[in-house]
Amino acid sequence: MKRIPDKPRLTSRPRIRDLGIAIGRYPTGQHNAITDVPGVRVSHVTKIEGEGKLVAGKGPVRTGVTAVMPASGDVYEKRVFAAGFILNGAGEVTGLSQIDEWGVCETPILLCATMCVGRVADATVAWMSRRHPTIGGEDDVVIPVVGECDDSYMNDAVGRHVTESDVWKALDTARPGPVAEGNVGAGTGMQSFDFSGGIGTASRIVRIAGIDCVLGALVLSNFGALENLRVDGMPVGALLAPHYVSLPRRGPAGSIIVLLSTDVPLVHRQLGRLSRRAALAIGRCGGYVAHNSGEFIVAWSTANRVPRRRPHGRYRAELVLDTALDPLHEATVDVVEEAILNAICAGLPAIGHSGHVSPAFPVEEARKILHKYHPLAAGRNVDLLRKARQT
Repeated sequence: MKRIPDKPRLTSRPRIRDLGIAIGRYPTGQHNAITDVPGVRVSHVTKIEGEGKLVAGKGPVRTGVTAVMPASGDVYEKRVFAAGFILNGAGEVTGLSQIDEWGVCETPILLCATMCVGRVADATVAWMSRRHPTIGGEDDVVIPVVGECDDSYMNDAVGRHVTESDVWKALDTARPGPVAEGNVGAGTGMQSFDFSGGIGTASRIVRIAGIDCVLGALVLSNFGALENLRVDGMPVGALLAPHYVSLPRRGPAGSIIVLLSTDVPLVHRQLGRLSRRAALAIGRCGGYVAHNSGEFIVAWSTANRVPRRRPHGRYRAELVLDTALDPLHEATVDVVEEAILNAICAGLPAIGHSGHVSPAFPVEEARKILHKYHPLAAGRNVDLLRKARQT
């Protein structure tokens, strides 16, 4: 079996900015990725094996796992303020109820296929217990944060092919810098708007309370129908659809997990507000929250690190006033929209079990549509587009 660690692939696949589209008016970070938030690290392990008809429990395999370290150092000993929002609950993010009760995240965040949630959570508990023998004894037990989407259209879901060693490898190799996108890690068997690609990421630099701050998003995207796809407000999917009447369809259901990170000093309540605004980007891209889909958002701030132990039992946190946060709210919708579009652009053509096909998004056709109809994209680069919007 191919078990492929995260090495950002140098392919010809563009990101959405390469098509001349800059979402919103705020600039990106260095890598235009969630890892632009200092301390945040990401890794994927991708698993691809076999071909042909589905044999439940055996293959073919088109799956993987993605690990996100929320902050520098040890998030168990120095927790981060966090919150979540469930737009539609036909899915699972383990540990989310504890985040909303306590207002902090104390574990890495893992993404995987639906049927692998138990195995990934168990492996994460084992990984953390080796590093913190006090868990379950001197300290409380832990509930890892594990989010899922359904890759059964391409992958043998019943086989639950992500193993403990895969999870440990992803956790041990998480790193800053560029992040691989498309059908990698947890996104290996995922589709977005009927095309291949599950993992996408983006970032923004926003000036908040006189300081330049970073906001990053990473999505595990597995939702949408081609006809509904919108790119920066343009009905690109509707214009492409007549040329793809024979496009293989998984069906309308799907899901998305959105991870948001920032170094703006925010507390649980404020991060909850940020999470709700992230949901707007799903609709902006053309999602309508199907009956059988799950839309979950988890947000955290790296600015305050809440210690597990303090002799006097007190901790003082910094926060930005709510009245200063509107630029961050605006950037949140933009950064999630761009992360979703990057996931769509990055996917490579793939064949799953039983001849199921996941084609690559037709970026050149989309580029022509955008350059023909978009009021700012034609013949202009993204820097000019951003400047035009800022004025």
